[in-house]
Amino acid sequence: MNEVQHITDANFDEMIVKGGKPALVDIGATWCGPCKALEPSIAALAKEYGDRVTVGKLDVDEAPKIAQQFGVMGVPTVIFMKNGKEVYRFVGTQSKERIADLIQDHLL
Repeated sequence: MNEVQHITDANFDEMIVKGGKPALVDIGATWCGPCKALEPSIAALAKEYGDRVTVGKLDVDEAPKIAQQFGVMGVPTVIFMKNGKEVYRFVGTQSKERIADLIQDHLL
């Protein structure tokens, strides 16, 4: 799927942990300006890497359990997971190119 997936507390395990592909999870909120600024990059990455990586968006207000489970203290937080385990994260915004480089580093 080459589009950003809507991730919730209910579907997180199925979509991300047991999904069979590495996953990039953008954790944000509708009221967060930097989160909105990051959305076009995340959407572009989903189009570019969606066949190899599950790209998902999780709203902290809709999925507080997962946000708490991962100790999210600020948004946006972007977590890359492989085999159901966190490989890296960053808080704040990054360029699409920088995020793509991080994805590439962990797809090998």
